[in-house]
Amino acid sequence: MEHESRRRRHRTAVLLAHALGTQIVTFVLRPTMSYRAIELDVPAVWLGVLSASFAIAPLVLAIPAGHAADRVGERRVALAGAVLLVCSSLVFLLLGHNVAGLVFGGVLLGTGHLGCVVGQQALVANTTESGRFDTAFGHYTFAASLGQAAGPVLITAFGGSRAIPDTGAIFLVVLFLTAGLAGLSAFLTGSPRAAAREDAGEAGIRSLIRLPGLVNALATSCVVLAAVDITLVYLPALGAERGLASSTVGLLLTVRGVASMGSRLFLGRLSQAFGRRRLLVTSTIAAALALVATPLPVPVWALAGLLVAAGFGLGVGQPLTMSWLAESAPPGLRGRAMSLRLVGNRTGQVLIPSAAGLVAAGLGAGGVLWITALSLGWAGVAARRLPVDRRQ
Repeated sequence: MEHESRRRRHRTAVLLAHALGTQIVTFVLRPTMSYRAIELDVPAVWLGVLSASFAIAPLVLAIPAGHAADRVGERRVALAGAVLLVCSSLVFLLLGHNVAGLVFGGVLLGTGHLGCVVGQQALVANTTESGRFDTAFGHYTFAASLGQAAGPVLITAFGGSRAIPDTGAIFLVVLFLTAGLAGLSAFLTGSPRAAAREDAGEAGIRSLIRLPGLVNALATSCVVLAAVDITLVYLPALGAERGLASSTVGLLLTVRGVASMGSRLFLGRLSQAFGRRRLLVTSTIAAALALVATPLPVPVWALAGLLVAAGFGLGVGQPLTMSWLAESAPPGLRGRAMSLRLVGNRTGQVLIPSAAGLVAAGLGAGGVLWITALSLGWAGVAARRLPVDRRQ
């Protein structure tokens, strides 16, 4: 019994370290791509192309990646993703002196990130005991959030007081980080999977789509994730409109991020206390109400309080929808269930911020946050249609 417990802790530690490393690498390379493009005097329109190069792979390859995780194992998919991250770092280092090289590196980065994330999420879904999905996905997303926060710190170490950091040195350091991540992949422990049927491809996706509440879960997940992205972009714009110092805005964004990490760290206990569906609905609507009040002329301390509430609520949506999908999807289809969620998320990340940009042209940053709040309110209401938690 003690041996099994120790083995489970080791497996979890390796998985969380892999998730942490994946997000650190990604959140270092993505902004560094933009800095290198600025160094090359690339027109502003190409910055959008670079950003899109990362998102193309998940839209096209997410379902096949989930299928591969179900058929050949999560560890192999995560290892393939880590190897592609190594290739991406090499391309940035050796070919990142023109736009074509940066776009190619961005596509490899998005594909490698996809493989790692699908493998990790399928591994959590397939190795977690029933009744512990909320805790497991809460800890997983906490590690991912920690990596997203730690990644930009590496950029500041190479930037100092300069406007543009030493991009070549960053690409070289990340190459070693990705090599370490690929080595760590060998220590991931795969799950004993149910044998997949030969015709499981289309039939599997069709059976997932027919799951009660699936559309509502996917909608809630993509709206919550898009709301996080919009907050990151438009809170600085709101701060500029109010004359807030950039350091103050940075601190407010940090407060929001820490609040999200807190809700994820204690997600299992919160879910046990309130029930999964009630927690998802309440947290999403609470985040919506906080964002409604954010554009109002309130003092900075009150704005910080609103962002704590928004961050706490926004931190719940992603792990809870993962948890619900993992529990609802049958064994052998959980990799595809996670990849289907990623497709919905990436679609929302493309469409919702684009619509927000059109709103910003007429209503400003405050109007964008209000529209986002309305979307969150709708998502919270939609989450009420999810099946009642089996433990309730």
